Amino acid sequence: MEFESIPGVGQKTAAALAELDDPVAALDAGDVLTIASAPGITEGRAAAIARGAIQRRHDDPGGFLATDRAKSLYDDALSLLQHRAVTTYAEKRLETLYPSPCESRIEEVRQLVDRALSRDPDPAVREALAGVAPLADPSGLRVRDRCLATADAEQYATAKNRMPELSAEVVDDARDIDELARSYATVFVLDESFAGIDVDGDVRVRPDALDEPETVVPERLLSVFATNRESIEAAAEVHRLADIEPPCDLDALDDGLARVDDDGTIVGDEELRRLEVAVDDLDAAVGTAESVANDYLREVIQERNVTIEGQDFLSLVEQGARVDSLLARELDEDFETALDKARTHLRESLSLAPEEGELADRVFGGDPTFPISRHDDAVSRLKNELTAARDRRASTLKSELAADLADLREPVDQLVRNALELDVELAIARFARDFDCTLPEFVDADAGFEITAGRSPLLDVEFSEVDPVDYGVAGVTLLSGVNSGGKTSLLDLVGLVVILAHMGLPVPAESVRLQRFTELHYYAKSQGTLDAGAFESTVREFGDLVAGAEGRLVLVDELESITEPGASAKIIAGILEALDTQGATAVFVSHLADQIREAADVEVAVDGIQAVGLVDGELEVDRSPVKGHLARSTPELIVEKLAGEASDASFYESLLEKF
Repeated sequence: MEFESIPGVGQKTAAALAELDDPVAALDAGDVLTIASAPGITEGRAAAIARGAIQRRHDDPGGFLATDRAKSLYDDALSLLQHRAVTTYAEKRLETLYPSPCESRIEEVRQLVDRALSRDPDPAVREALAGVAPLADPSGLRVRDRCLATADAEQYATAKNRMPELSAEVVDDARDIDELARSYATVFVLDESFAGIDVDGDVRVRPDALDEPETVVPERLLSVFATNRESIEAAAEVHRLADIEPPCDLDALDDGLARVDDDGTIVGDEELRRLEVAVDDLDAAVGTAESVANDYLREVIQERNVTIEGQDFLSLVEQGARVDSLLARELDEDFETALDKARTHLRESLSLAPEEGELADRVFGGDPTFPISRHDDAVSRLKNELTAARDRRASTLKSELAADLADLREPVDQLVRNALELDVELAIARFARDFDCTLPEFVDADAGFEITAGRSPLLDVEFSEVDPVDYGVAGVTLLSGVNSGGKTSLLDLVGLVVILAHMGLPVPAESVRLQRFTELHYYAKSQGTLDAGAFESTVREFGDLVAGAEGRLVLVDELESITEPGASAKIIAGILEALDTQGATAVFVSHLADQIREAADVEVAVDGIQAVGLVDGELEVDRSPVKGHLARSTPELIVEKLAGEASDASFYESLLEKF
């Protein structure tokens, strides 16, 4: 696949996509999660790439949203959906939904919508979704008690790239490996040629080590589960609450997560915990054992009366006043008792195993002395042995747990993905529920649109208070009506319904029938009369529009404001004639309906949003346009009201005759 053929993908992005395991499958599926895992690609960028890939797959020419106002309406529609998503992922994933004229794309999204509408947007599920996020790759993991060794420079480079968590070393012979074994707890030799070497330490000749990272550096896999614990647990809870079939045994997953701490260390193993405590508490325990022995001897000596015969005293003087022999003779049994107390305390306080206890016994011993002192070399050896036993135990447990979790790695990816995609579906379900939506029906070309009981969610009032509107147009039509009667809101509703329908989504109406349009051109009301240059540009824009208007929907709000009314009526009449010839569907909101009809060489339909009266200075309006009816203006209604209220209505009646 030529990645650069995807709209918006350049050389740098194409190179990043090529690093994915299966970029073609990810792009074909519009898989934002996988695309975002490519180097340097954010979720927002991934959504844009996925959208481009979808367009290419459906041979979608793009450009359905042909004007700024049409694009703004799409943004509003997307915002309504995204507001109902819980996760950032779902917000970005919803950006892959866009209006398309392609039937295949619309139907593809409709399949997603069918699933979504069967979902129950349970608040408990949404609460659980708040903890779900795409799995993050742990960063900065370093394991310092192991290393990789090889005599091959190319293998060395591969090892550094494949296992950056471990140090990689170049060796020439067995002596180099022996040297490494003095510095590392375990050395993995990658060259088969070193098989059978005899060196001290834990040296393993493993030519396959780079292919089995879970056995060489199990911390990599464990850190994935530890780093993403919250997201994984939340995703599991989502499956339970939403009654979704999980891709793995959730009880086994819970058990595996319970065996690894948030920093990737093993928890729950009593033997490992014993060794960890023994290493951490060794120095303090030795100090306490010394105190126990010396306190005992001190009490014994204080209570002991020692008589030295003259000959013994003379012998001591001749020996330089040494008292060792005296202690040996008088306190031999008590000294041994003191040593036993020290050794017993050391064994018991550290819960030492029998073989460890033998090393501990060497910490205290020798000729009788006071005070009794530890043998530092014996303490050091005991600490080294306990540390090595701890590390071996931890390494074994990590390897065992990594082996158990290895089978869960891909299912956990799917578990999280399922939860995130559920959030997308629930956002659509909530949108459909909140705005009483229905799926539109697409009909033959040239049918225009027909909306029954449509209500716009874009108005600044509670949706429940929005008046439903019925309106349909096939061909070109002028829409008349009083000021503030809802003409612009009606155009917004039509544009929104058409956009949502072409996105494959449900629409806020009781029913909708419409053709598949090729483009939506929506021109908002101009802010004041345009100068000559801007006017020329606007007319040129409509000239380009009518050059190929077949299948397009054109919505225009009060184009007459661009210049003086007489000229505007003629220009609008000409545009409507061209659109009618091209077979476009168009709705032009205008207060110049009469003048436009007179200027047009074709029959132009006129619909009207009719005001039914004035109540306390406020218009009462029937929001559904009346077909074939030119609506009365607000001034006419006011003059009519005055004529009905005045005692002498002749002046007002003469004004009414002018309308």
